[in-house]
Amino acid sequence: MDEEETLSPNKRGLGRGLSALFDDEENVYPQGEEFAHAAGMTRTELPIELLQAGQFQPRRVFDGENLKQLAESIATHGILQPILVRSIDASDEVYEIIAGERRWRAAQIAQLHNVPVIIAQMEDDQALEIALIENLQREDLNPLEEAEGYQRLMDQFSHTQGKLSAVIGKSRSHIANTLRLLNLPENVQAFVNDGSLSAGHARALITAENPHALAKTVINQGLSVRETERLAKETKADYDKKKDKPTAAKKQKKSADTLALEEEISNKLGMDVIIDVKSGQAGQVKINFANYDQLDDIIHRLSHAS
Repeated sequence: MDEEETLSPNKRGLGRGLSALFDDEENVYPQGEEFAHAAGMTRTELPIELLQAGQFQPRRVFDGENLKQLAESIATHGILQPILVRSIDASDEVYEIIAGERRWRAAQIAQLHNVPVIIAQMEDDQALEIALIENLQREDLNPLEEAEGYQRLMDQFSHTQGKLSAVIGKSRSHIANTLRLLNLPENVQAFVNDGSLSAGHARALITAENPHALAKTVINQGLSVRETERLAKETKADYDKKKDKPTAAKKQKKSADTLALEEEISNKLGMDVIIDVKSGQAGQVKINFANYDQLDDIIHRLSHAS
């Protein structure tokens, strides 16, 4: 299964009615009052100014053009999918949005006075879990928002990657690869947040020695994901080679006999050879080869040694 592939609907952890409730498409609410009452919810309309953004919203970026398009649809057809809210004020004058903040923002652009809502009674942990799952089931979170949502569900609700896969409807490999983005330094994450780097580009930089410098190279040169992966591998190989190469200080600690033996073997093989004596007479011999041809040559010599 491709890492970006979603699971079939019948494998999702949420029931048909609840998953449809959380769907952000402009579809008619599928089971109306019957489902709302069964879930302990009330369906009604509220003045738009009584609603406020949810504290558990994982989305940090709302695309202005997409909101404008949604506002045009709402101006023509109204809000067909109610906004899920909960009361956070004893006088019921303030309601927090659990799911549907995009619709609420678009409704303001469309200058609606009242919006359809589902009022639910739930605690903070329930509100957080629903808000995260509702957003993660959709496709328009940026990769880091998605990764942070997964991590939050794992940290606060002890979800495993396997359980997340079933609940969210994403493959386990997709979830694992997305979570890896959190290992990037913040200055590289910023490129992902503003759209300069895709998730594929960013994953290729995770194990790089200087991911920020490489990220700028990728962006400036417009490299593909494959080109980025190749650049990251080449850069890391160069770094590892330099790291393994003995410094003058290290060479000075070696005995004259060891240095002479290194030079003799290096000359015979035509490759850099490093001898590390760890204690007593035990140690390691390292041979640095530049390509597979040199490695084949070493193997050939060893296999034909008399």
